Formats: sequence, C-alpha cells, structure tokens
Amino acid sequence: MITNLKIANYGPIRNLQWENPGPINLVIGENGSGKTFFLKALYTALRSVELFRRGDDRRDINEIIEEKLFWTFQTDKITDIVARDGSGPLKCSMDIDERPFSFSLASEKGKPKLTAKIKSGQRESNSVFLPAKEVLSLFGIILKSREQDKLFGFDDTYLDLVKALQVPTSRGRKYLAFEKSRKGLESMLGGKVKYDQRSTEWLFTKGRIKYNMHATAEGIKKIAILDTLLGNRHLDVNSVIFIDEPESALHPKALTRFLDIIGAIAKLGIQFFIASHSYFVIKKLHLIARERGVSIPVQSIDGKGTWHAYDLLEGMPENPIIDESVRLYEEEVGMAFE
Repeated sequence: MITNLKIANYGPIRNLQWENPGPINLVIGENGSGKTFFLKALYTALRSVELFRRGDDRRDINEIIEEKLFWTFQTDKITDIVARDGSGPLKCSMDIDERPFSFSLASEKGKPKLTAKIKSGQRESNSVFLPAKEVLSLFGIILKSREQDKLFGFDDTYLDLVKALQVPTSRGRKYLAFEKSRKGLESMLGGKVKYDQRSTEWLFTKGRIKYNMHATAEGIKKIAILDTLLGNRHLDVNSVIFIDEPESALHPKALTRFLDIIGAIAKLGIQFFIASHSYFVIKKLHLIARERGVSIPVQSIDGKGTWHAYDLLEGMPENPIIDESVRLYEEEVGMAFE
C-alpha cells in the first residue's frame, strides 16, 4: 500500500502531501486540473519500484524511472515535466509497503539530473492503470505502435495494461478471495470476454454468438478488463489499481455495481486510486463510506491548483463538481414552484 506521499514541482502539481491514503482513494477536480497526471505520477513511481530487480533485470532504479517517465509522459525531454516557475526540482517520495522510496529530477546544464533512493528488497505484486479510454479494440494497434514502431501516442499506462491482459486466464494463479467479485463482474457482462490467440483479437461471446470488440459496448469492455486482470496472474491481494474516470461508458446502474465491487475488492487488500469529475461517483463512494463505516480519503484540486484533503466518511467535499450539481438541483426545484 502507498502511504506518506509527498510531491512537489511535478508538472501541474506544485505541492501535495498525503499522509494516510486508504484502501480506496478519490481524486476530484475539473477537466484539465491535473487528476490524470497525478495518477500517472503515482503509477510511474510504483511501477518503477515493481520492476526494480525483477527477474534478470539488473538496471538500476534511476534507469528504470527515467525510461518510465519518458514513455508515460512522452515529452521531448523528461525535464519538461519539472515545474518551470523556478520553485525547485521535481520531488516525489512515498512509502510503499512501509518501505521508503523517493526520487528527484532537475535540469543541470541542459541535462537531466535524476537521483533515486530505494530501500533494498523486491515488490512482487503488480500495479495497473485503467485509462478512461478502452483498450481491447485497440489491442493490436497499441502493441504495434509501441513495441514495433516505438512511437509516441499510447503511453506506458496503455502498453503495460495490454501486456497484462495478454496473460491467459487459464494459466493464472487461483485467488479464492477474488471469486465473489469476479462472479459479480461476470454477471454484469452477461457473457464472456476472451482473447482469441489464433485471430489475435478480443471477442465477446453471448451464448453461441461471438461479437467483435468493435461491435461491443464500451461499458462491457471496461468491466471485462478488470475481470480478466483478477482472473489471470497479474493482480494479487497486494496490488494497486489506478482508475481514471470509472464513469466513462458506464450507465448509473452499472457504475453503482462496479463501485460496489471495487469496495469489496478493496477489503481484500488491493488499494485503489480513482480520478473522477462525476458527482455520481463521489456520491456513491460517500454512501459506501457511510454504509461500511470506512474512511475514503479525497484529494480535491481547486481552480488555483491547490489541493484540499477530505474524507467521504465525514461528508461530501467542497468542489466545483458538487457546487454545480447542487446549483442545478436548486434550479430545478425553483422551476417546480414557479
């Protein structure tokens, strides 16, 4: 689990301290405020730690982070992600499974100076980033674009996810703790989503009928991705899952069930960081916090780039998303009494 998080001068993030992220964490703000960037920053750090000393990979941590920054943020120079207001170098630190990890990045004589510190040991679990855009119908395009052509476009969150989905479910370890959650996801699907090795395509099977992913609803694809990752060897009970805009392509009823399943999975040990600008997501997670008596920390970014901490167990946070939803409700009530 990620705890004791500190970030400074990292792209749009000027200063953020988050001492006690919980099993489920919510990041809210308007479009373009930096929510997705923040999730990618966390993912880049955590995934770098996970790749460090894995298997026969003997790259040092600096090499791993530099490559991960380059292919995740896809800038001409990795120093382009350092804040340019002269406030100092990029700094990122956190505790991962109670082990400290940190790195800093600055430009020195036009060249990047990256320094990382990591406590000895290995992290065997995998993190995953679920983007707002689905990947199953773009599977082959992503692989060719990145692995063959080495082109910018699909960043490392997409490539890592596609690689994780390639692991056959039949070869995965059986986590009994995931069975109930998987049954819930599969009932939402109303069919089976599987990767066809011969055609190298994902197919949705309902009864005896097979559908190409291009003809399959976006919501089904999103649910199928999480189901697949729980069913194969990629995720375990110590994984961290980053979800960008879970509300994308899911109607309210499906989103409610999806968030309930996330709540159940979080109880098993998996940690979630969710970015959203949906009042519905915020409200549903608020109800989950109250019903279960659990803390769901929130980081809310305002229009000035300042971060504010809340807890959904204590109530709904202040944010333009909430304010606009309340304004529309009051407008509707006012019209009813005219």
